[in-house]
Amino acid sequence: MSNTIQTGENQAGSLTSLWERPGYLVRRLHQIHVAMFLDECAAFKITPVQYAVMTALLNHPGADQVTIARDAGIDRTNVADVLARLEQRGLVRREASQQDRRMRIAVLTEEGLQVGRDMEHASLAAQAKFMAPLPTEKRTQLMELMTELVEANNEFSRAPARKSKTS
Repeated sequence: MSNTIQTGENQAGSLTSLWERPGYLVRRLHQIHVAMFLDECAAFKITPVQYAVMTALLNHPGADQVTIARDAGIDRTNVADVLARLEQRGLVRREASQQDRRMRIAVLTEEGLQVGRDMEHASLAAQAKFMAPLPTEKRTQLMELMTELVEANNEFSRAPARKSKTS
């Protein structure tokens, strides 16, 4: 790690460049990836957060709001809003749990299942485009490093994520 990242100052004593700040670079990468995702997935009119919820439901049909929030790394309240929007579009159905009538579970409708599966191809195309500038070994290394950082710092998130068993 460079001294600049540790101290926050460069040798001239001024603040570091944005390009030397991990948070800035992570934010820029996120902005770029979202733009690529939206471009590849435009036909579906689904946001990345909506797709994360749909993916969580593809992997765990009949999940409750708390489980979806943990799987997708999204605040519980936001999950409720996303589920409501997806339900309005006919992609999700919510119903009372058989085990606990106070709890509501969500399942993808037939249309939701189809859209989720179809979006997988577009999403993977966006990911491939995003990672294309890196050689294969660096793609693997980047994924390992990002996973390590997320796992090590997950507890600091307002919406800690749980790694899916299917991952």
